[in-house]
Amino acid sequence: MEQTFLPTSGPYCPGKKNSKDFSSLSVGFSQSEKETNPFRSTETQSVRTAANKYGVKLLYANGQSQEPKQISDIRDLLSRGADGLVVAPLQSNGLQSVLDSAASKNVPVVLIDRQTAGKPCKDFITNIQSDFVRQGKQAAEQLDKITNGKAQIAVLEGAPGASVTNDRTKGFNDYVKQHSGMKVVASQTGNFVRTDGQQVMEQIIQANPNINAVYAENDEMALGAISALKSSGKNPGTDIKIVSIDGTKDAAQAIVNGNLNATVTTNPRFGPIAMKTLKDYFAGKKVPQKIRVKDKLITDKDAKQYLNNGAY
Repeated sequence: MEQTFLPTSGPYCPGKKNSKDFSSLSVGFSQSEKETNPFRSTETQSVRTAANKYGVKLLYANGQSQEPKQISDIRDLLSRGADGLVVAPLQSNGLQSVLDSAASKNVPVVLIDRQTAGKPCKDFITNIQSDFVRQGKQAAEQLDKITNGKAQIAVLEGAPGASVTNDRTKGFNDYVKQHSGMKVVASQTGNFVRTDGQQVMEQIIQANPNINAVYAENDEMALGAISALKSSGKNPGTDIKIVSIDGTKDAAQAIVNGNLNATVTTNPRFGPIAMKTLKDYFAGKKVPQKIRVKDKLITDKDAKQYLNNGAY
C-alpha cells in the first residue's frame, strides 16, 4: 500500500538544477536502526526499490541504533560521492556536524520518518514523516473510548531522545491531561523493542496490578507487553485494553486474535516520495519543507482487510 499525504502548503525550499540526468546520480541512504524491526526493513526495501525505479545508484549504510555510527556512516556516504542523501535520523539532535558537511558539498538532505535539529533549506530540504503528535492523540482518544473514560494507564515509551518518542508522548499526555477519568500510573521506556517492552511490562504489572490500559508507542513493544500480560494471568485486549502505533502485520493479527485493541498506522514506504523530492530538487523545482503522511486508526472492524492490504 503506497503512502497518501496530507495537503501541503509552503514554505518551500528552492531547487538547484543539476546539469546531469537524475538517473546518473548517486543517492546515499542512512538507515538508523536494526532491521529486525519490520518498520525498518520495509522502509529500507522501499528506498531500494525506488532507487532502482529511478535508475540512481544507491549507497547504503545502517547505524545499528548507534548515533556515533550513524554520524560516521553519513560521512562515509559523502566521501563515497553521494549526490543526495536520504537520512532516517536516530536522534532529534546530534547530526549537525554531518549536515554541515553535506551543505558544504552542496549535497541536499531529505529527512524521513523522524526530525532532527537543523534549519530547512540549509541543513535539509524537506522532512517527510507522520504527524506523531496527532498519532499520540489518536491513541489516547481510542483508549478513552474503549475504557469508557476510566483508564489507569501504563505507557511504554520509545527510544529516549528520538523526536518520534517526544511527539507521541506529548500528543498522548496532552489528551489525558484534559480527561479526568484517565490517569498515567506508570511510564517507562521500552526502546521500541519487543523484548524490552515485555520486560518493562512485567515490572509494571507487578507494581501496578490494577492497570486496565496500555499505550505502547510502537507495535513491537505492544506485542512484548501482550506476552508479559498473558504470563501474569491477564487477558490482553479484554482485561487490559491496549493501543499502539505503527500498523505492522503482527499487530493487525493481534487485533484479529483479540489481544490488541487498535493500532495507528505509520506507513514506512518513504522511498518513492524521497526519490521524487530529490529528482524535483535537481530539476530546479521548489520542494515543500514538510511533507506529512496520512495515517489511519485500525481496529477490529477493519483489521482483517488491512492485514490483506497494506500491513507490513
